[in-house]
Amino acid sequence: MPTRDRSQSSVESLALLWAARESGVIDALTTSAGTAEAVAETADIEPRAARITVGALAAMGFIKRVGDEYEITNRALGFLAKRDVRSIGRLPHALDRFSLYADLPETMASGESPAFPDDWLRNRLGAHDATEESVVRACVTAAVREAPDATRVLDLGGASGVFAREFRARGCDVTLVDDAETVEVVRPLLSRAGVDLVAGDPTDPPVSGFGVVFVGDAFAGRDPDDARALVSGAHDALEPGGSAVFVDSLHGRCSTDATAGRAVDALAAGRGDLYDEETVRSWVESAGFDGCTVRDVPGTDLQAVVGERAVD
Repeated sequence: MPTRDRSQSSVESLALLWAARESGVIDALTTSAGTAEAVAETADIEPRAARITVGALAAMGFIKRVGDEYEITNRALGFLAKRDVRSIGRLPHALDRFSLYADLPETMASGESPAFPDDWLRNRLGAHDATEESVVRACVTAAVREAPDATRVLDLGGASGVFAREFRARGCDVTLVDDAETVEVVRPLLSRAGVDLVAGDPTDPPVSGFGVVFVGDAFAGRDPDDARALVSGAHDALEPGGSAVFVDSLHGRCSTDATAGRAVDALAAGRGDLYDEETVRSWVESAGFDGCTVRDVPGTDLQAVVGERAVD
């Protein structure tokens, strides 16, 4: 799934990295501590724990021994570089999700969204930007096939703009709409790529007249009312005869792994749900679209829900 490409790390590796981050080991290694003994003192953890953790981080390639001390490698840059989302990668967000998973029982009992980790937005955008190129190309191709003659594209709730850049590379004029905080983070990258940026509510976009409205991870993390409003907003942003393409994993059509991933993220975040084809079709039809088509996106575990705005 676009923003949900899972880290290739094992559960044990994620647990170790999460513990290293939460205990201060990562901070110690990336600031002043170059030995296990210095890490133990700086992070205020037990020496044995520091020795084992440092040794494991070295074996995993996050640090390397140079002389008598350890130095971080390029693999650890995602923990440091937050200004440019391209340098963050998937791992920091995977650890953020792991942190939410650890609080799952409490979140499930309360039904309330938990406090999200520091740097949640930038880490999420970094993971989104690191979406596999094959997935990006497949999703954009699926959208282009629905309206091959369209020249103006709206990437609604476009996050890092990884899909917007692909549309731009194919010669489209692209506008991305997302909340003000997200737009501010991605503006330096996307402005250089020639993508127009508009800060606004994706469920009520302040722009219109597009031949294609593309929505990646369309319903992930959204409660039903929010998802329904997003579909309606996409309809209103289209020109007559235009097509909206909502990409996501639909319950009952995607794999068991995708269903489990969507379920645990919805539970951990305290919002969102599992949405099936029938539910999404009802939103598309109630928004005023002239027909609804659901297709699998080739080479992915995603579905493209396509709605066409009637010609006035």
